[in-house]
Amino acid sequence: MTSITTGFVRTDLLPPQPAPRENASILGWVRANLLATPKDALLTVLAVALLLWTVPGMLNWLFFDAVWTGADRTACLTGAQGGVQPNGWTGACWAFVGERFEQFMFGRYPIDERWRPMLVAALFSLLLIPILIPKVPYKGWNALALFVVFPILAFFILHGGFFVFQEVETPLWGGLMVTLILSFVGIAVSLPVGILLALGRRSQMPVIRTLCVVFIEVIRGVPLITVLFMANVMLPLFLPTGWTIDNFLRALIGVALFASAYMAEVVRGGLQAIPKGQYEGADSLGLSYWQKTRLIIMPQALKLVIPGIVNTFIGLFKDTSLVSIIGMFDLLGIVQLNFTDINWITPVTPSTGLIFAGFVFWLFCFGMSRYSAFMERHLDTGHK
Repeated sequence: MTSITTGFVRTDLLPPQPAPRENASILGWVRANLLATPKDALLTVLAVALLLWTVPGMLNWLFFDAVWTGADRTACLTGAQGGVQPNGWTGACWAFVGERFEQFMFGRYPIDERWRPMLVAALFSLLLIPILIPKVPYKGWNALALFVVFPILAFFILHGGFFVFQEVETPLWGGLMVTLILSFVGIAVSLPVGILLALGRRSQMPVIRTLCVVFIEVIRGVPLITVLFMANVMLPLFLPTGWTIDNFLRALIGVALFASAYMAEVVRGGLQAIPKGQYEGADSLGLSYWQKTRLIIMPQALKLVIPGIVNTFIGLFKDTSLVSIIGMFDLLGIVQLNFTDINWITPVTPSTGLIFAGFVFWLFCFGMSRYSAFMERHLDTGHK
């Protein structure tokens, strides 16, 4: 019986076999993912039909039939409209974007001084890139330079008024420069202030807890446009006679406070997700409140709410366009302002400008989203 049994039992494993030919090919992938069931096949056919119906026209309008060069509006008008394009032509007017590109970036900042925003952008990139790469050392010094030293240095370079720097008032600032400044200051301020507000809301001291709750609920209960309006119109009424605050500084304060209230609730959600045993374990080690929070609780809480934090940052970046109500022109505002330029009034100018502004906003928001996904994978040590 033993000899018969051993005759049917292998003592070594079979070598791995190649994947079936029908699954390893492109046709096999299409069959498995797009045509697996009649429902999948129907949805695939409808999706392909929709793409064939819309994509060629979009590509023609955006690229193939678009006007890329031109000195004025006649480049984007048909012959019947007084331009050089054939009658019936339709396409994007990228010549308008190219002609106004520097204004979209810097607003009304003096042309001879635009090297200063470029210098600030270069310094910002040099400080930001190392802090985004996990393996680069000296993160503490890097963060100190980026979030403390750099804003002060950037203000003196951009505003000027000393040494060889000509003074440039903030009403002349605009375009993407204003969008990035508002976003950076809002992000840099909202995260630490939001953490303090979240800790204050969970505090055992009634006065601290009440103040944090009132601040968070009041700010979250009104839209950002109301906060900006209050900062621009109502705040000067409470200042002593002769005192004034720059409009741009008011916008920075309003945006930062608004984002801090939302950030506080995101961080509080992370704090509530930490098991009670983590607090008890830290207490058993004899750690103080701030040691426990800094070394044990907060690193775990922030890792859990990375998507919410980045979502708040993305919302803040897009909401900066609301500063146009207080007379400041960010990227979207300066693009819309140029629609009234008589040198570039055409039927396709508004749509082209809005598509350009939308693409720039999407580019930055998509970059933040992808970096968020990267950090989630990098910090996800619980399942490795």
